[in-house]
Amino acid sequence: MQVVNWLPRTELPFAAPSRPELLQALEPYEFESSGEEAAAPVPVVKPVAEARPVVERAKIEVPRPSPVSKPVAAEEAAPVVKAPVVPPPRFALQLLRAGRCLLLAELPTGERFQTRDPAYILLKDMLRAAGLPDSPQIVGDPVRWPLLVRGTMDQGPEAARDFVQGFVSARLEDEPCVCLWLIGLPAVRFAGEANAEAWYRELQVEGLGSVWALPGLELLMEEPQRKAEVWQAMRRLMARWKTTDE
Repeated sequence: MQVVNWLPRTELPFAAPSRPELLQALEPYEFESSGEEAAAPVPVVKPVAEARPVVERAKIEVPRPSPVSKPVAAEEAAPVVKAPVVPPPRFALQLLRAGRCLLLAELPTGERFQTRDPAYILLKDMLRAAGLPDSPQIVGDPVRWPLLVRGTMDQGPEAARDFVQGFVSARLEDEPCVCLWLIGLPAVRFAGEANAEAWYRELQVEGLGSVWALPGLELLMEEPQRKAEVWQAMRRLMARWKTTDE
């Protein structure tokens, strides 16, 4: 352990007396270093530089010039809403004359009445019940709509109404009548400007005079209970077409 002298802190019993020269303070010992060790440079340790945060360079995007837009009259023009295209109505009507009345009847099959057609037989029964001739005279060709399969002519509902009313009005000028029967929804709609709610009622139509709205012959055959309402309305109107001497 390289201990040269050891001195007790207290006097030991039965120990030999201490020598006075040993109690003198010892001078500090200096170590002499060789020349090579003295010449050796002492490495200098530089303090570690503080870590600097790495700052990424942000990408700077240069905006590209936008294409020049065309000037707009209004900031945002309202979208043009096109009216829905209404398909032309499809129907076939036949004008007949019975005594002092004209009848504009819907053709159930689209073709002329035949003597043995159930619809025509029903029409003859109605005329007999009304006190009119049961063999009505056909006036002109059937009115079929649309008129043209192709073309630019307007064939919508309004055009159909104008055509039907013009056709019937021209026949009335040739020979007037006291009451015009409109039999079937197409006849009521495009000649009488009414709908199914007007059935069994008498209407006044400009240019056509007094008209009587009735269900179609085919509907009367499918729903026979409607015949009672036809008969009740007929009894109120029979005085219009019966002659005074009857």
